Amino acid sequence: MNNSQSSSRERKLAYLPIIHTVADMGTLGASIRRMKLSALGRQGLTRNAAVVEKMWEEIESVVANLPVTPGTVRVYQDGLPVCGREQEIVSELAGAGSRNHRLLLKLQARGATLMGTESPELLVEEYQLAAAAFASGATVRMEIWKKQLRDTLLERRDRYIADRINGTLDAGESGILFMGMLHDVTRYLDSNIDLVYPLGPTLVRQRRRL
Repeated sequence: MNNSQSSSRERKLAYLPIIHTVADMGTLGASIRRMKLSALGRQGLTRNAAVVEKMWEEIESVVANLPVTPGTVRVYQDGLPVCGREQEIVSELAGAGSRNHRLLLKLQARGATLMGTESPELLVEEYQLAAAAFASGATVRMEIWKKQLRDTLLERRDRYIADRINGTLDAGESGILFMGMLHDVTRYLDSNIDLVYPLGPTLVRQRRRL
């Protein structure tokens, strides 16, 4: 096989680190906003929103220029369960104002295939932990939840996401992965997947949530 033929059979994955917005968080959105307001104050919350807005403008610009050959591109999304209702979930969140999910619909319109990405069971577990932490209102409880999330649940989610990509991204196809900054999916991906960082690899390694 010559180099051009080998190249055409590669699996490629564009990794896009994202910032979750309130519109992405469903029923937890209001609680998250109250927590941020309490921590940052109104001026801080406004500045935070401006930073997130700027980052999403950059993401949208980059995604608009990604090559999408119909039928050869799969889109994977942080928080989107493998459930048979993926299209409904994305459409609902896009309608609620999620820029992330609006981007997914735009990619679909260009011929990309939307993929359920996460374990429904792990997402339910995360939701229950988050809901309990917000309900308690205790800072210590919140810190315990964050540690549980980072040390155990987040790692299990990352392994599942990587397995999902490894098992569904076929030779000659490209994937686009929208993933929150706390995740570290790349270490579990197959070594024969060619990773591309349209926003730069440094940004992916940042472990902060705005």
